[in-house]
Amino acid sequence: MSALESGIDALYQGSLGEFVSARTALARTVSGSDAKRIKALQKPSIVPWAVNQVYWHARPTYDRLLKSGAALRSAQIAALGGRSADVRGAGETHRAAIAAAVKEARRLAADSGAKPDADALARTFEALSLATKEPEPAGRLTKPLTPAGFEALAGVAVKTPARPQAQEARQHQREIAGDGKEKQREREKHEREKEKKDEADRRRRAEIRDAQASLAQARQAEASARADWERRKQDLETARKTLDRLQNS
Repeated sequence: MSALESGIDALYQGSLGEFVSARTALARTVSGSDAKRIKALQKPSIVPWAVNQVYWHARPTYDRLLKSGAALRSAQIAALGGRSADVRGAGETHRAAIAAAVKEARRLAADSGAKPDADALARTFEALSLATKEPEPAGRLTKPLTPAGFEALAGVAVKTPARPQAQEARQHQREIAGDGKEKQREREKHEREKEKKDEADRRRRAEIRDAQASLAQARQAEASARADWERRKQDLETARKTLDRLQNS
């Protein structure tokens, strides 16, 4: 591997907060098209960055994930083709590998003070492990991924009538797609609730500001009235003294 490729790998291994400065520093060590290429490298968001950390710093966990994903896909294809395959067992092994990868990603991220979302990590690990080709170079992921669902097996010949294992493979893929849609609905619901809460907070802050302004105006009016009352009291006292002096002279 060239020194340039090693330097690029190092970018994705390091701290997310230092990615931009490290990229700039690396670009200064080369020139021409190499410098342009480095400057164009995209900074990962927190989820793909955490996935990259598993690749670089917990490779056995990463490799088990990919192996289990490949085994599950092979089992699904075999079942759809009418051949004997343990789809359920492969699915359970795959789910366990995803859970282990998520746990490791969050542990590595916590060492850098980051807290990637567990569900987003699970979706990305699942999509990555079931993909027929890498969406981005291994260890250099920049965007979170979403599982493809049943369409990932498009083009696979299905024998008719379908055997129970083929039905099970279809059901497993439908569950993946269904989980993705359900999680999307949950995210949308959460966003709507957050928007409502934010709007309520904005209204409450506006009401507080209005109440504070009204209180300030009332206090100002009170102070003005008090000052006027003091002046009138002093005028009354002066008039009384003048009257007493004239009456007693």
